[in-house]
Amino acid sequence: MGTFDVSEIFQFAIGIEENGEKFYRYAAQMTEDGKTKEAFNRLADEEIGHKKIFEEILSKIEKYEPPEIYPDEYFSYLRAYVNDAVFTREMQEKELPAVKDTFSAIKFAIQRELDSILYYQEIKKFVTKDQHDLIDGIIEEERRHFLKLSKFLKKLR
Repeated sequence: MGTFDVSEIFQFAIGIEENGEKFYRYAAQMTEDGKTKEAFNRLADEEIGHKKIFEEILSKIEKYEPPEIYPDEYFSYLRAYVNDAVFTREMQEKELPAVKDTFSAIKFAIQRELDSILYYQEIKKFVTKDQHDLIDGIIEEERRHFLKLSKFLKKLR
């Protein structure tokens, strides 16, 4: 497998945000509780905002080679990580049938938010230092999503 360009990394990130938004809309439709429904819709809207940030970064980047000794391996790692661990369409198709109530939706979302945080921490290596604040801002928002979801989960228990 040859290397791929950094634009693919951000295309993955855009896909993560798109799939996250779809999941949160699905979860909002599934729940009967008004506050939880509102929270899921707000999280979906925030995913749209993250997508716009990644699209903006993507429009400004050029081909990039990571500083690692084995860039092919590093890109392969990132590709495998996003394909296996974050809000992927395949994961949703496989795991969404098990999401049958608000409790399971929140647990699913918590894990995806944690996975997203790790991915975004990795992709910071592919942007200039002046763009780190953008990625850090998204990481902080994903952390806030995690905290919101954790609070909802605690209330449900």
